[in-house]
Amino acid sequence: MKFEDFKYEHLDEEYLKNNYEINLDKLAKATDAKSFMDAFKEFNVFRGHIETMQILCAIRHSINTADEYYDKETRYWDNINPIMQEYEVKMSDIILNCPFRNDLNIPETYFKLLENQKKQFSPEIIEDLQEENRLITEYGKLNAGAKIFFEGKEYNLASIGPLLDDDNRETRKAAFTAVTKFYEDNEDKFDDIYDKLVKLRDKIARKLGYKNYVELGYIRMDRLDYDENMVAKYREQVVKDIVPITLKIRQRQAKRLGLEKLECYDFGYKFKTGNPKPHGSLDELVLAAKEMYSEMSTETKEFFEMMVDQELFDLPTRPNKEMGGYCVSIHDYRAPFIFANSNGTSQDVDTLTHEAGHAFQTHMTMKEVDIPDLSFGTMETAEINSMSMEFFAHPWSKLFFKQDTDKYHYYHISESLSFLPYGCLVDHFQHEIYNHPEMSKDERKATWSRLEKIYLPDNDYSGFPILEKGGYFYRQGHIFQTPFYYIDYTLAQVCALQFYVRILNKDENAWKDYVNICKLGGTKSFVEQVKIANLKVPFEEGCLTDVAKKMEEELDKIDDSKL
Repeated sequence: MKFEDFKYEHLDEEYLKNNYEINLDKLAKATDAKSFMDAFKEFNVFRGHIETMQILCAIRHSINTADEYYDKETRYWDNINPIMQEYEVKMSDIILNCPFRNDLNIPETYFKLLENQKKQFSPEIIEDLQEENRLITEYGKLNAGAKIFFEGKEYNLASIGPLLDDDNRETRKAAFTAVTKFYEDNEDKFDDIYDKLVKLRDKIARKLGYKNYVELGYIRMDRLDYDENMVAKYREQVVKDIVPITLKIRQRQAKRLGLEKLECYDFGYKFKTGNPKPHGSLDELVLAAKEMYSEMSTETKEFFEMMVDQELFDLPTRPNKEMGGYCVSIHDYRAPFIFANSNGTSQDVDTLTHEAGHAFQTHMTMKEVDIPDLSFGTMETAEINSMSMEFFAHPWSKLFFKQDTDKYHYYHISESLSFLPYGCLVDHFQHEIYNHPEMSKDERKATWSRLEKIYLPDNDYSGFPILEKGGYFYRQGHIFQTPFYYIDYTLAQVCALQFYVRILNKDENAWKDYVNICKLGGTKSFVEQVKIANLKVPFEEGCLTDVAKKMEEELDKIDDSKL
């Protein structure tokens, strides 16, 4: 069955409430472990169906945010989700207090996740959660509706991407100016949405008894085995071990381009001969990926053929399509789905392999795990699966980049390192904001600028007032939509780079370890999965030093002056 035939149905509030009550009653009345597990499995069929309808609605709305039916359905789910969360907490209470809990065939991590679910909800915050969902949707629509006029043509934030990396410096500058103008013109809207979100989240946290949203945010993100202090020390390691390397990478870039100094519109343009670009149409890239995955392993061959046969992709950028890329799991159909905004840059391949990593993980997990909540790991765990897949794809880069393969490898490695300080900047910014929710809108922007000087000290936005005063964070959707979900990418990147070191060292167990953690889904915590994968935990002192040294060596092997 193809994705277009996956059936969406509206699930009205009465249906949801009645079925929750019926399933909760069965669970509560179970007399032994077997009857409890039977009721739990039946409950999960119902919960999986709800999740399927939500996911189908979200996909179809993000494909076209102007679709009136799915826009209406999205607003419905925004309102009903907090109400369902109350039933989910009741389910958590029953499971956590089950008298034969020790006899249940349920991973221990699941109980920890249920405890977190209880800690982040109370009926008194239902209206606040509904408002939070509404503001998040408003931010997504603001970005999706961007109309950027450049040289007589209309672009959105994705389709103008190639012009930001154009070979002509004046074109890059003009395109960068046009994009920046969109954020400048909408400064009040972005500031207003974020101001409301920060104050609302702080209010929710205090209603639940927390001192601020930072405490609640860590619970929402299911940080099961690390805390705010460990993250702060990790960020310090990034400043010490990674920032000096990224400054060298920028210096090499300026030298390659023959520039005394990189301007902000030069940052994305890496080579005088142009950035590496995939060769061929989107359809040809998918065929190249199919060839790669058929050779990579029997598991990936089966997985990707299923993705192609069922058309489980939406890759081209279009007007009114939501920004970004993602992968979701459609429970009832046992199928992942990949969403992207391809624009002819190397990011198309990175996104395809990245999201394929997520999709492969869910494909493997769904064979092993029946509980919908465990189809994905916690965020940082899930990102190990995706970011590592980008590096497992390296031996097949020639299928996508032909003669630009070395250029792509240099680009990908250097960008992976350079991302770490930026990811830490995003995280540090959010800690500052939610520790000081009373900040004014201008103070928030000034905070971004202050922290940027720590993590990206050579950034200079002269001539672009909105960026000079700290408005760059408007671009980062995670800050608005999923606070504290960004350090996850950096933690996972450190793990992915360790896998890459093992690939370079021809470690035959690297792929085996990767597949093993893909099968785990959410059954183990982040630190547990890193150890199962035979990798160093990023919080360990010296972990970044070893990774940085090896990646510098790899970059030095490539003569970037000839690329």
